[in-house]
Amino acid sequence: MMKFNLTIALPKGKLFEPSADILSKVGFNIEGFSDKSRALVFTDEEKKIRFIVCRPTDIPTYVEHGAADLGFVGKDSIIEAGKDLYEMVDLKYGFCRFVVAAPRKKLDVNGNFSWNQGVRIATKFPVIAGEYLSKKGLQGEIIKLHGNIELAPCVGLAELIVDIVSTGKTLQENDMVPLEEIGQASARLIVNRASYRLKAAEINDLVDRIKQLVG
Repeated sequence: MMKFNLTIALPKGKLFEPSADILSKVGFNIEGFSDKSRALVFTDEEKKIRFIVCRPTDIPTYVEHGAADLGFVGKDSIIEAGKDLYEMVDLKYGFCRFVVAAPRKKLDVNGNFSWNQGVRIATKFPVIAGEYLSKKGLQGEIIKLHGNIELAPCVGLAELIVDIVSTGKTLQENDMVPLEEIGQASARLIVNRASYRLKAAEINDLVDRIKQLVG
């Protein structure tokens, strides 16, 4: 069985192609790579590198536990996972914004939302939503959902949502209004702490090449 120098985790979805493109540009053979394939493991046998394809939310876990030495993942997943790892490079793609949004019908004539101590917020990002409430000095209920966040206010599950947006089109289509931008996110390169000590030469070489590429 081949012993690999590094294992690198790639995210399924919109971050896959730009992540694979970076790997190609820094010299890896990514022929046949796809996040649509049933195969979840790919290799560059010449350079003895293994690539695994995971759900973005799982990549911090794979990296923290050493199943992957490095991973490409969105800042949002890093924050929510709260794992013990190194964040090495801002890759400068996959940009999005975290916003708090409310249904237009819940705003007053001046476009303001009436805050209260029992506010309920639906979100895929409970850590980020909780930090936001804390900064505002409010007590509220965070309701974690995995999809269709905009539905929650429509059926009375929550008054507000916290979500990531890129164009804002989905909010507009659901007649929701962003109240406040509470943060920004982009793709990052993360590294397992033990791997960074044990494989310092290989990892630092790769990190340097990626930094030069992304500027």
